[in-house]
Amino acid sequence: MANLSDVVKMRAELAASYDLAPSLAAAEATKHIHAKMDRVVPLADWATFAPYVIAINRLKAERNAVILGHNYMTPEIYHGVADFVGDSLQLAIKATEVEADVIVQCGVHFMAETSKIMNPSKTVLMPDMDAGCSLAESITAQGVAEMRALYPGAPVVSYVNTTAEVKAVSDVCCTSANALQIVNAMPGDTVIMTPDQYLARNVAALTHKRVVWWEGSCIVHELYTAADLRAYREHDPDVKIIAHPECTPEVVAEADFTGSTKGIIDWVHKHKPAKAMLVTECSMAANIADELPEVEFAKPCNMCPYMKMITLEKILYALHTMTGQVEVDPEVSARARIAVQRMIDISRAAA
Repeated sequence: MANLSDVVKMRAELAASYDLAPSLAAAEATKHIHAKMDRVVPLADWATFAPYVIAINRLKAERNAVILGHNYMTPEIYHGVADFVGDSLQLAIKATEVEADVIVQCGVHFMAETSKIMNPSKTVLMPDMDAGCSLAESITAQGVAEMRALYPGAPVVSYVNTTAEVKAVSDVCCTSANALQIVNAMPGDTVIMTPDQYLARNVAALTHKRVVWWEGSCIVHELYTAADLRAYREHDPDVKIIAHPECTPEVVAEADFTGSTKGIIDWVHKHKPAKAMLVTECSMAANIADELPEVEFAKPCNMCPYMKMITLEKILYALHTMTGQVEVDPEVSARARIAVQRMIDISRAAA
């Protein structure tokens, strides 16, 4: 929300239409949902969330809407109202498959743009238009043109964490889950990667191709340091450290496993370490904690301030008012769709 007056207006309008007071009765009625997260969400908190969850799930049916939730959403969103959850690649693919009239994107703005790009005829709602991304904002279409001028003929692989305008001037998109596959599928010896320098450097260490990159980074993952991880491991030698490839190569070198958000979740489910430290956004561990009671999730973690701008209250307001509709220029959308679809096609072919 842009300012305090917008928040006051939102709350007044919701209060006039829904009973959203904390309710133990609502908590009891939704205990099957709470069971998915009761390890991390106390009953008192759930009594506050439950009226919103009930209202949102009813409104989804009325609006023929689905909610796509990123892995970094808080548990009450991830487990409580999201119809599909996943990382950027999973949500990009799911956006091409949903049959609902309305998509509510619970993530950050570039994700909502991607859903609109892949579904130009559908209504895509963003619960908070200010939920941006430092990584996406670090590169522009002009920046891509500058990289092409430096490396003539080299294909441009742009992270899906980019604006529609950047996707439109790229050859193909990638996510952290498929970046290596995409780079290896590109013609020629040199590949330009934008905008995440650390993902590019980590991919460069695994491919025979020459990878050159834009100097962007994620405010969550760049905060971790190798020295911090070494200190933590010295304090607790049994902990398994699992890192995201948006971290620096030095951090990746300290990790027991490195993977995308989906890759991290799959690894923890498969290996079930006694103690795990997820070197990524805070909500990752919270969202899988109840599925893995045998795993103790160690701190620290770093929180994405943009992801946490999405709340149950804002989701309900977006569905209630049908505001926060995401639009993309049709010409830009058509060109960006090619880059995203190429990514999906390459990923599916590899699978």
